[in-house]
Amino acid sequence: MAGRAPVMLVYSLPDTAGSGAARELRRLTDWRSCSLPRAAECLHSPGLNAYLAGFSEDSIHLDFLDEVAPSEVEAYIVLSRHSGGKPSLTAHYPGNPGPEAPYGGRPRELAHTWPRLLAALIREYRRVAGEAGLLQEFSLSLEATHHGPTSLKKPIVFIEIGSGEREWGRSDAHRALAETVLRVLERGWLSEPCASVAMGVGDTHYPASHTRAVLEEGVCYSHIFSRHVLNSLTEEVLAQAVDKSRDPVDSVRLAKVSSRVKRLVAGFAERKGLRVEKA
Repeated sequence: MAGRAPVMLVYSLPDTAGSGAARELRRLTDWRSCSLPRAAECLHSPGLNAYLAGFSEDSIHLDFLDEVAPSEVEAYIVLSRHSGGKPSLTAHYPGNPGPEAPYGGRPRELAHTWPRLLAALIREYRRVAGEAGLLQEFSLSLEATHHGPTSLKKPIVFIEIGSGEREWGRSDAHRALAETVLRVLERGWLSEPCASVAMGVGDTHYPASHTRAVLEEGVCYSHIFSRHVLNSLTEEVLAQAVDKSRDPVDSVRLAKVSSRVKRLVAGFAERKGLRVEKA
């Protein structure tokens, strides 16, 4: 289908936010029952070119998706909660840029990305949340790359509701997340506008500069590395952010960083033929 690619929407059954959004998706459009290994719940929508599958495992431990997903699936969208901080609506890629992996995945391993898909989701999330009046209570932001799973062979993106039990259980937030995903799937994202496709380096875990670039400047992102991981950042990890992107990366958006990181990024960008731009 023009503008679309087959996807699998996944969620963890014990996750109130993810399960709630999945329930809303089931209500919003037509689905057919299906069966997948390890999936406690499975539905298929030929019209959306999508599967909807629920698993008992936590979403950060879904390292087995490649083994159970239908062969035609090209990407995974995880409907999930977000923990910590203020009420928020977020989207991000999984990955562990540093030498530790306390929340799933492997150290120094990044997931495959699809910049046009992430951009489509966060832009649509802002529109839907605005229409629903949620942006008076929730912040909307990209997040820097963090947690698992990291070893899948297909792109994976998380779209989330945060940040505690009260927000995870809100039906209006569930509807907003579900409506966002539905709209993106209906129109497709293969032609999502990208003024450039960038890797983000620097800024906080909720990177305001990179979020603005997506929403206001038309930039699409592969991985974003927050300032908290820059001391352990290596050229090998930077290379994964480029090599594992479904859309070709052409630039690095650099926030305020140390001289060491500037030199690392500048040398890497020169070797890869990437522009370095201020975030």
